[in-house]
Amino acid sequence: MTITIGIIILTALISLTSFSNPKAIDDLSMWPVKIDQKKQYYRFITSGFIHGDLMHLFFNMFTLYFFGTALEETGVFSAPVLILFYLTAIVVSDIPSYIKHRRSYGYRSIGASGAVSAFLFATILFDPWMKIGIFGIIPVPGILYAVLYTAYCVYSSRRRADNINHDAHLWGGLYGWVFVIILVRGVVPFFLNQLMHPPI
Repeated sequence: MTITIGIIILTALISLTSFSNPKAIDDLSMWPVKIDQKKQYYRFITSGFIHGDLMHLFFNMFTLYFFGTALEETGVFSAPVLILFYLTAIVVSDIPSYIKHRRSYGYRSIGASGAVSAFLFATILFDPWMKIGIFGIIPVPGILYAVLYTAYCVYSSRRRADNINHDAHLWGGLYGWVFVIILVRGVVPFFLNQLMHPPI
């Protein structure tokens, strides 16, 4: 079993269980006030394994499957490094919202969006023109999918108030780039060269 599949299975199991258990969402969500008052720092991690609804879960896991698998296939990172990357991406992508809402008792966020975005943007550095099938039938370049994914996040953030931390997509994507650039020498010129020479 790959790391990506393992993460998807674990996330799906926890998320599906929490759909009918509001207390689980309360206990696992990234809740800044609770983190401060009760020192429940585990919430930075657990919030990445629960989702708001089936669409939220599906969209994140669908994206994670393609880009996580592609990232593993590069062979650049070992399994422990990939796991560390994923978990730290959940935390790092939540920190800006945590700081912003430390005094907002009603604010809570859930979802793996930050970590998924980190994997997405990390993979783009290695292969910006990789083909991704939207709904399994419409092939688009990975770099275009990244733009569409980010646009969806911005749209969702403005469309309604929910517990999904849409800002985490942007911070997660930035962290994905920083993580890879720090650990992989020469990846930026490689990316630029790939970007300037799309496959015919």
